[in-house]
Amino acid sequence: MNTRRLAWILWIALFAVWFGTLDQRALIRPDEGRYAEIPREMVASGDWLTPRLNDLKYFEKPALQYWATATGYELLGEDEWTARLWPALTGFLGILLAWYTGRRLWGPRAGHLAAAILAGTLFYGTMAHVLTLDMGLSFFLQLAWTGFILAQQPDTRASRRWMLTAWAALALAVLSKGLVALVLTGGTLVAYSLLNRDLSPWKKLAPLSGLALFLAIAAPWFMAVSVANPEFPRFFFIHEHFERFLTTVHRRSQPGWYFLYVYAAGALPWTLMLLHSLFKSWRYEESSPFQPLRFLVIWVVVTFGFFNLSSSKLPPYILPILPAMALLGGRHLAELSRRALLLHLAALMPLALTALILAPRVAHWQDKDYSPAMVQGLTFWLTTAAVVFVLGLAGAALLAWKERKVSALVMLGMAGLLSGSAILQGHGQLSPYSSSKELALRVAPKLAPGLPFYSVLSYEQTLPFYLKRTLTLVQFRGEMAFGLDREPGKGIPTVAEFKQRWLIDSEAYAIMPIEEFDKLVAEGLPMEEIDRDGRYVISRKPPHTASPDTRMP
Repeated sequence: MNTRRLAWILWIALFAVWFGTLDQRALIRPDEGRYAEIPREMVASGDWLTPRLNDLKYFEKPALQYWATATGYELLGEDEWTARLWPALTGFLGILLAWYTGRRLWGPRAGHLAAAILAGTLFYGTMAHVLTLDMGLSFFLQLAWTGFILAQQPDTRASRRWMLTAWAALALAVLSKGLVALVLTGGTLVAYSLLNRDLSPWKKLAPLSGLALFLAIAAPWFMAVSVANPEFPRFFFIHEHFERFLTTVHRRSQPGWYFLYVYAAGALPWTLMLLHSLFKSWRYEESSPFQPLRFLVIWVVVTFGFFNLSSSKLPPYILPILPAMALLGGRHLAELSRRALLLHLAALMPLALTALILAPRVAHWQDKDYSPAMVQGLTFWLTTAAVVFVLGLAGAALLAWKERKVSALVMLGMAGLLSGSAILQGHGQLSPYSSSKELALRVAPKLAPGLPFYSVLSYEQTLPFYLKRTLTLVQFRGEMAFGLDREPGKGIPTVAEFKQRWLIDSEAYAIMPIEEFDKLVAEGLPMEEIDRDGRYVISRKPPHTASPDTRMP
């Protein structure tokens, strides 16, 4: 089989694996439920300007991904596959872009390896199949710095097109997750100019036309939503950017070594090899005035350093370094000697064998929140992941021994991709605990439309998406405090007031923690249990059980 045909087969297989499992797992709380529900409410209300969560204003993030997902709902229907399509699509486009960039800069081999590395990186593959906003941000940042790098090429007309592409991508990155896109790209350009003593890239920025294009794409929504909601600018720009970065208001503080741990686990199976490429890239002298390898190294360091300085840390924050690391790996890994590659693979084997030994033992794990069936399902998929990883390592070592280094690296990427997919399937076995899908599907046929539905002392993020309706919050604020402050009539501040409302309603529904349900029933509040899971009870108010004049003691 010729190389071209094999490459096509691998790309088709990647496409099938990448998009074929999006609906195999229930949406989990909190992020997946939240980011599936906001666009669902856009479609239901017809208001695509003001994002709302549970019918309350929600301004923590810009609207681009909400629009993309809402469009998918209207075209393809509201389900898990469509809800996860945007991160999966932007993740796949990131792999294609890494292949194209590596090929343009350093030849076909570098492009193919960059794609294999990125597709097989554990954290990248995982985040492309989990519904958050981070993969969209990562892709548009990748497109922005790719456009900037390719704009430095000698062809003047192509340089201008690529620079405008970079400006447009930067605007879409801002619409994906905010001003952090400007900080990272601007900081990298300044650091490159200072460290490399090279001001020539500034001459190709196309500042007037580029800034005009950026504003034409990014500004209209920010202006329109600010006009419609005067409270938006202060909350979004001050609270969600400066206060998040400088303070622990979001309670996400972590130690200084936190992202080192995230990288060490998330970059598997390439962790050490990519660090080798990172250091080698800084020392490598390129013939052209502009040094793309050094620029990528600086991008990685600036991004990693910026988020490490933040007072709010979450694992997905360093996702944007992975495409750059994959490109560096694509440029240098094929140059590893057979001995060095075999040593890297040998260093991974104890980890893989340890996982293979420990995975079956998960079946003996006892936890009140997880049923035996859930644990058995998790055990099966974790064992499958370990087996795939061990076999992939063995196959890669055999190919490396035969001096087929590129094939060995592609084999390792395939093992990383498939084992990561198996781990996700294993996590999906825990969905009866981490998602309300099963509860919602059982309850939905029993609910009459149009009746009040209360959420007492809690908010189960996945329930509104599966029930296709919003809930009235009772003595719960959380991340919806801002929305409740603006529209207090949409919530009930205390359980005592809920009791009065419940008695007045002719019929109603409520979801609450099991212990709260037991307490209210013991107090004599008329409630009939409809269904429950390990955390919550959904109950109904029996009709004609109290008159409007009834008062709880």
